[in-house]
Amino acid sequence: MNQSIIIYMLGWIMNIEALLLLLPVATAVVYGEQIWVCYLSVAAICAVLGFACTRSKPKSKIFFAKEGFVIVSLGWLVLSFFGCLPFMMSGEIPHFIDAMFEIVSGFTTTGSSILPEVEKLSKASLMWRSFSHWIGGMGILVFILAILPMAGDYNMHIMRAESPGYSVGKLAPKIGITAKLLYSIYFFMTVVMFLLLLAGRMPVFDSICMTFGAAGTGGFACRNFGQAGYTMYQQGVIALFMMLFGINFNVYFLLLIKRPKDALRCEEFRGYIAIIAAAVILITINVRHLFPSLFEAAHHVFFQVSSIITTTGYSTVDYDKWPEFSKCIILLIMFVGACAGSTGGGMKVSRIMIAFKEVKKEMEAVIHPRSVKVLKYEGKVLDHNTLRTLNAYIIVYFLIFAGSLLIVSLDNYDFMTSFSAVTANLNNIGPGMSVVGPASNFSMMSYLSKSVLIFDMLAGRLELFPVLVLLSPGTWKRH
Repeated sequence: MNQSIIIYMLGWIMNIEALLLLLPVATAVVYGEQIWVCYLSVAAICAVLGFACTRSKPKSKIFFAKEGFVIVSLGWLVLSFFGCLPFMMSGEIPHFIDAMFEIVSGFTTTGSSILPEVEKLSKASLMWRSFSHWIGGMGILVFILAILPMAGDYNMHIMRAESPGYSVGKLAPKIGITAKLLYSIYFFMTVVMFLLLLAGRMPVFDSICMTFGAAGTGGFACRNFGQAGYTMYQQGVIALFMMLFGINFNVYFLLLIKRPKDALRCEEFRGYIAIIAAAVILITINVRHLFPSLFEAAHHVFFQVSSIITTTGYSTVDYDKWPEFSKCIILLIMFVGACAGSTGGGMKVSRIMIAFKEVKKEMEAVIHPRSVKVLKYEGKVLDHNTLRTLNAYIIVYFLIFAGSLLIVSLDNYDFMTSFSAVTANLNNIGPGMSVVGPASNFSMMSYLSKSVLIFDMLAGRLELFPVLVLLSPGTWKRH
């Protein structure tokens, strides 16, 4: 275990967080709030500890998958720990588990909240919550790789551990350049959405918060009415960009280098659009009677489908009041999630599509036992290691899901509340159904359940294995 590189990278995470905390400090100053002292104090603590950890460079910058997973898991824990301190110091969220739940929900782009009324928070804290979505959307370690080149291809282990999807590839020969390209696309799309919301006369503060939330596919609102109080134009912009941020960023890279045919041939992209289209059509037909017009029904359904499949969690209506058929579709796309290589969560469209291909291959093998079939995805033959990893992910996913559901059920809420609470947090969606639906929050749950859901949020965002590697005793044994 290369402990020096782990400490060095954790130091850089604290340095970066110290800089990021200056945004809520500036927000507090602009709005004349005294809470700037809390945010600046935590920024100072991060800067001092970060400087101490990065003062001397590690003797060896060589590390492998184990160190990469540990760096990412510990990095997100460190980021969340210091990120929740201003909530506690200010007294806005005094209990540690509640504060940790809120900020982990922010960084993991989940959007679950323990706050009954968000507008009771200071503007600085509202900005920090939303900004945490933007930070977590692309990943803090990916950002560090963009500004801090490491040794050779070893940093690919960090990229794989933090980036969502069954596999991670390079957009450029060097990981640092790949990270820069990803963040350039991310930043450009963020700016475009912000400008479009401003053009629709949304207040500047709201425009910033909504853009951060949609870009990171998070879900924190800055108003008690959520997104229901915005105009249809503003809601339409948010819905469109939620969907766009749920697309694999490789598609945008292909468009950037003028290869639109290759972008449109992407299986996952076509599957993602098909699932959204099918869900919107079916639900619109089912809920048409609840709205004054077909257009308004389609508008709100598209918003909710876009929000749920990208695991953002914004809502313009209380979909928990929709017919059971529509709620069933919503629950199913909670599991599907967005595309690999996007800012969205969930199991990912690519994994679902490959799993179906595997089932089809096995059925053909039963019918034609002598035939030899290879499994192809995106025009490439999938090797045994990829399929083994995917199958292991699915098994671990449902084991964690089952274990979490058993513990959360100790709170003795109805089955849909417990089931959707775990589903919403493990898939980084935000609101669930019933007691934890879009019109409610997670404040009534026990601290044990909140702790389990914190674990689920981190495990879901980091694709399960980095968190499990961190908790494995074998990781820390000396060989």
